[in-house]
Amino acid sequence: MREIYGGQLDENVRVVIDGQVVLCPENSTILEAAKMANIEIPTLCYLKGLTPTGECGMCVVEITYPDGKKKIGRSCRLKAKDGIEVVTHSEELTKLREKAIKTILDKHPNDCLTCQKTNGNCHLQEVTHLFGINPEERKVPKRTLDETSVAFTRDMSKCIACGRCVTVCNDVQKIKIYEMYTDPKTGDRYQRVKGGKMLSDTNCINCGQCVKVCPVAALTEKDSIKEAIDAIDDPNVTIVWEMAPAIQNTLGEEFGLPTGSDVTRKIAAAMKALGGYAYTTDFSADLTIMEEGTEFIDRVSNGGVLPMMTSCCPGWIRYMEYNYPDQLSHLSTCKSPQQMFGALVKNYLPKKIGVDAKKICHISIMPCTAKKFERSREEMGGDYGKDVDIVLTTREAAKLFKFKGIDLATIKEEDFDSLMGCGTGAARIFSTTGGVMEAALRTVVWKLTNGKIDTIDYVAARGYKGVKEASLKIGDLEVKVAVVNGIGNVKPVMDDVRAGKSPYHFIEVMACPGGCLNGGGAPLTSEPSLVGVRMDKTYESDKNNKIRRSHENPEIQAIYADYLKEPCGHISHHILHTTYTDRSKTVK
Repeated sequence: MREIYGGQLDENVRVVIDGQVVLCPENSTILEAAKMANIEIPTLCYLKGLTPTGECGMCVVEITYPDGKKKIGRSCRLKAKDGIEVVTHSEELTKLREKAIKTILDKHPNDCLTCQKTNGNCHLQEVTHLFGINPEERKVPKRTLDETSVAFTRDMSKCIACGRCVTVCNDVQKIKIYEMYTDPKTGDRYQRVKGGKMLSDTNCINCGQCVKVCPVAALTEKDSIKEAIDAIDDPNVTIVWEMAPAIQNTLGEEFGLPTGSDVTRKIAAAMKALGGYAYTTDFSADLTIMEEGTEFIDRVSNGGVLPMMTSCCPGWIRYMEYNYPDQLSHLSTCKSPQQMFGALVKNYLPKKIGVDAKKICHISIMPCTAKKFERSREEMGGDYGKDVDIVLTTREAAKLFKFKGIDLATIKEEDFDSLMGCGTGAARIFSTTGGVMEAALRTVVWKLTNGKIDTIDYVAARGYKGVKEASLKIGDLEVKVAVVNGIGNVKPVMDDVRAGKSPYHFIEVMACPGGCLNGGGAPLTSEPSLVGVRMDKTYESDKNNKIRRSHENPEIQAIYADYLKEPCGHISHHILHTTYTDRSKTVK
């Protein structure tokens, strides 16, 4: 028999799966051991990196123990032990799996033709097809349809009780708004917001990680595709596009390109094919560094509130407004790159292109469901309406391009339009955890030392660790910085800030583990390791950029000379900076 090695030899246990000897690390589940041998066991509720729930019943296997006893059990829960033999496919197992699927389908609307999760994104549809089950669409008792969130929708009539959303919200993000619920009247089991509340009555931060892990359409982002199509097809509207740094190394995956492929100039071509002006949020990421870096230098030099904290992530801002409203002064007053770009689209660009701001439809493509809420904030607009009119997630943008007949894999590359179409390597790494900090340090350290410290790569900010920290000697000043990767890791850091014990001068926080490359609106992946591939490709794109510091972006220099005048000056404060709201009393 062939042996498969899954870890260090001295830590392995030996199991036989479908005739293959698998040596796997201690505490591995049978499902994990099977995956090491590339043996596929169907499942709906398992997702690597999350605590297995065993709710769906699809991953059943037959186990024979060394003493001859046999058992059928759920492979995501059962540990691999020395000497056991496992069969993953048999007539009896197939019948059990078919029964599990039919049980789910009997309580499911099966409205696949109009469901947002079709086109290969619905795991229930995949396993139903795999087992040759062809259910009819049916009417099912309506559970909660919750559309109170600006960011996403909950349709509990489609919930299959896999528990993924509960686990990611409670254990990874630690927002803890969901629970598994059994209806006392019907016996139906499904996810709900704790206490039966609506999303708008909770401290949900709109990160969308629950949306990403949902295998069906019980949780979906608020669909803005129809709104975008209507604007594109309106001859009286001028479209202005922007796309976040993360999009450039993720959107290609939706068109079959390798993970992390750099499709920057292909997206520019796609935007132009749809009509309007094609720009990149890389430009306003560089602008953010100019404003935020200047703000940080001012706080350090003039006794301002420290530590200063980044303000690019709207999920993080919501978290602060709900949980630490007494600490809001620590946040940078800078708007996010999306909103800075939007402010310029409505206040600066109209004079340059000769179009009334009220006739501009500004569409941003973001990896983030929370950006849909951010655009709706009261302070993010003016007499012309909102700074950003429509937010499309990465997945929505892919659907829009495909609907309009654009294949990103084959389209010929084009450049972005001038004025706000240039971005540096520093802007590109905004998409990954630690990227905002590193981009800021490239400019702040250079400016504080008048170019005497010429460091480009601040590798201490990189990686997937929950909290990364570093200390930098800048002249006579020792600056301590921290990077928080994922909102689930931020509470101890913020408790120290509140207690006045924080040792840091500058803190970056991103709500999604891995940063925007793993945002709630990013392409779906069942393998967390692929986020690491996206990171590597992002840093490669940064390294290949001719300009790697934000203050060296020629279009940034031009907009200050032509319009903004100076970072954190009068005009900048008026349109590029913002305020925050105490939301602690809005949770019911």
